[in-house]
Amino acid sequence: MAQHDYREYGAIFAGGSLGALARAALATFVPSDAASWPWATFTVNIMGAFLVGYFTTRLLERLPLSSYRRPLLGTGFCGGLTTFSTMQVETLKMIEHGHWTLAAGYALTSIVLGLLAVHLATALVRRARVRS
Repeated sequence: MAQHDYREYGAIFAGGSLGALARAALATFVPSDAASWPWATFTVNIMGAFLVGYFTTRLLERLPLSSYRRPLLGTGFCGGLTTFSTMQVETLKMIEHGHWTLAAGYALTSIVLGLLAVHLATALVRRARVRS
């Protein structure tokens, strides 16, 4: 029988709570509709992609192993902050309201900039000098 590490679950829960609160706060201050660019979702997804690249590279390549940093920051915080499902719903709403160009631009830009954000964060971590 597998042993459960409830502290790891707690780290995921804590990070996810903070990430979800940050996303909800931004969505409250930046409302959107099907006829406009969904800036709140776009922003958290690009920020989250950057942070995933940063945390993953930094935690795996620059810091000593820790049982709880990755679950807290990567799975928890970034998982709670980002929202691919909301991006999908917003894209479908744009299509349903006849905003095909906006929907295609939003989906394509989100994916491309998300991948570039991960790449940039990874490159920045790897470029930084390691202190001896």
